[in-house]
Amino acid sequence: MRSGHAATAITSVLSAGVGTRDATGHAIRLATFRLEQSELGRAVLGIVTPRSAASSAIVGLLSGRLAPAYGELRVLGQDMTTQAGRAAVRRRVGIARRGGMVWPTTTVRKLVERAARRSASPSTGGSGGSPPLGHTADRTLLVAAILDRLALMPWAEVPLGAAPDLITRRARLAAACVHEPNLLIIDGLFDHLGVRDQAILAGVITELERDMSVVAIERNADSLLLFCDQVITLADGILLGRASPPAPVYELSQLSPLDHAR
Repeated sequence: MRSGHAATAITSVLSAGVGTRDATGHAIRLATFRLEQSELGRAVLGIVTPRSAASSAIVGLLSGRLAPAYGELRVLGQDMTTQAGRAAVRRRVGIARRGGMVWPTTTVRKLVERAARRSASPSTGGSGGSPPLGHTADRTLLVAAILDRLALMPWAEVPLGAAPDLITRRARLAAACVHEPNLLIIDGLFDHLGVRDQAILAGVITELERDMSVVAIERNADSLLLFCDQVITLADGILLGRASPPAPVYELSQLSPLDHAR
């Protein structure tokens, strides 16, 4: 994994009046916020939304899989209103979801290996994306590194169907991060997780924050406040406001949700 960020502030995500539409209406309306890395290297934004449509729209927009219907959106320096910008971002983003089809007989190692085969490493390519991780030796090293970093080596050969729920969720984080993304998107990974396990998972994500920006989307703010610098809320697709952790580790003004109009 990469070690540290540049000393100057870097804007990872800039959303200005962004909206999306689907068959049922607006999933997101006039969303304006900023996610910025500081010299301390932290750039972590939590988004609370009870609507799965809004959650899916945010993941799609930030990962380059969905184009904004209107507004300005820049992710990792790329203009996401253009096809070229979205293509450049796709391989630089990792997505960790609680859901998704995985055979229960798939081991933790196999899950991460499959993600490595599908992924590309942003450290080996330019801003327009990078080639797939085609060399088996490279993939093997990356898989071993992320399994070790997330303390999953003792579970590497355990089928996901036999692993504890917390281990399965950590494995999904490992699969999302095996290609060393610049931006990690977490979607629903804390749903239905006990308080103790939430704290453990938050600690894992805090360790990952040293090397990548993080946007986490959950149904309530409690779990997000464990590791996010600031939390914003979307209700009916509209940005309502923000909440700050009661005792932030750093004094940052990195994440600045701005006023918006309905």
